[in-house]
Amino acid sequence: MSRPARFRPSLPRAAPVLAALAAALLWGGSFAATKTALTAFAPMTLMWLRMTLAALLLLPFARGVLPRGVRRGDGTLLAVASLLLPCAYFLCEANALSLTTSAQAGVISSSVPLLVGVGAAIFLHEPLPWRMLLGLVLSVAGVAWLSLAGAPAASAPAPLLGNALEFLAMACAAGSMLLIKRLSGRYGPWTLTAVQTVTGALFFLPGAAGIAAPPWDWPRDAALAVLFLGGLVTLGAFGLYNWALSRLPAARVAAFINLVPLVAVALGWLALDEALSGPQALASAVILAGVALSQSGAGLAPQTRSSAVPAREPAG
Repeated sequence: MSRPARFRPSLPRAAPVLAALAAALLWGGSFAATKTALTAFAPMTLMWLRMTLAALLLLPFARGVLPRGVRRGDGTLLAVASLLLPCAYFLCEANALSLTTSAQAGVISSSVPLLVGVGAAIFLHEPLPWRMLLGLVLSVAGVAWLSLAGAPAASAPAPLLGNALEFLAMACAAGSMLLIKRLSGRYGPWTLTAVQTVTGALFFLPGAAGIAAPPWDWPRDAALAVLFLGGLVTLGAFGLYNWALSRLPAARVAAFINLVPLVAVALGWLALDEALSGPQALASAVILAGVALSQSGAGLAPQTRSSAVPAREPAG
């Protein structure tokens, strides 16, 4: 007598889109939390705390998320993807923001979806429909408008170098996303997230020397910000984004990144009483229209994994 088939609940078709949207919302909220955490910790220390907390949260699922049976050559790809993001990305961006204005950095950061879209078309042979391309361009224009419509910064000692570093950071992010997309057919998204997180914790380990007090003596708001950044942003947002990337075209998922500055401005207005001008509100509408256009006509059906190597994810 044959055994009855095991019931496997199916996820809604829109789940990957919702995961990418949730990742963008979490990343957008990270700016206000980072601003709070930096009142108590140096940037290098904060990055180590974020990565280490995320790695500790993954520890109970270590058997499920640690890569096993790594294909020949994949170890190099995993290492490069993790060194590009979070390591090189955060190093370049942290230095860029000390040399250029946040407005110019915001304009340059909007290049990531286009870099990913074009890169996916060239290296991964993914189609780039005209609606998606037009939506990406429109959202990039909206981010540029949103950034330039903000209040000018007090100083920018070396804007040319700062802008070059910011673009290098975006290139690192795009390169890592393309590698993660390539690897996502052979390894689960939480495995890829775990590799990135552990690599980041080791890379930013020198920042541990900046901790001068035990956790129970940290300022409450700064401690809560670290918990949010480590648990929900570093682990949650990267995990959700990698999961969406494993099921949708890379350019389509990357389009949601341009929602990040919009969310950051909105939360700054709502939670921190920061100014929101009329042009910024109109620019936000342009970003939303661009992201919506990039998602239109694509349907909600997730991609199927093409690789025969099963992905491993934590149970439950």
